[in-house]
Amino acid sequence: MNIVFKRLTEAELETFVDMRIGQLTEEYEADGKEVPENVDLRSALLDHYHKHMADGTFVSWLAMDGETIVGTSGMSFVEKPPYFACPSGKLGLLSSMYTDPKYRRMGIAKELLDRVVGEARSYGCGSVHITASDMGVKLYTAYGFKHNGNFMMYNL
Repeated sequence: MNIVFKRLTEAELETFVDMRIGQLTEEYEADGKEVPENVDLRSALLDHYHKHMADGTFVSWLAMDGETIVGTSGMSFVEKPPYFACPSGKLGLLSSMYTDPKYRRMGIAKELLDRVVGEARSYGCGSVHITASDMGVKLYTAYGFKHNGNFMMYNL
């Protein structure tokens, strides 16, 4: 096994989207929810990634074993008005962190995380945010992420 890390390109995007849908389905079902049948997530994700890869507001690093993607990551860049804790107003939104179960506990997720956090730093982000799965909390806490008790969400 020779794991190589590379940045996501259009050539891997279809597989990346399929893996993202698999990850989201796994997380949904783990929470005891039924995946909605009337949502065309594949088209929405492809549109989103095409647009944001092109304008530089989304980057992803992949872990490859030969031609097979065995780990994914993603970082979206957003801007909001600057504030004391983030004078640039630039934030990284971490997503798509996934490692194939056969490749877990090998340091792949940490390496992917290092690479996308580096991308956020290069972009000028003042912080990186994530909504972590139960499985991911341990990785993110060990990396230095802190819980933000003030985070709230309102569904429209």
